Amino acid sequence: MCRSIKTLRQPERAPTDAELQAAALQFVRKISGYRVPSRANAAAFEAAVAEITAVSRRLFEQLETRPAPAQPRRE
Repeated sequence: MCRSIKTLRQPERAPTDAELQAAALQFVRKISGYRVPSRANAAAFEAAVAEITAVSRRLFEQLETRPAPAQPRRE
């Protein structure tokens, strides 16, 4: 797995577009083997990053999260 990709799910907030795009870029770099693609492959590389970013955003929009359990009040 890509060790540089961080878990983006956080209970207090949704990931930003920049975080999703950075994770998608790291993923595409890892699976393609290119850090920077050639000009011939640049369009395919960028399209993959955009698609993975969009799919990741939809995933986070659809995930159901449970609220944290209520803490007992101290008096």
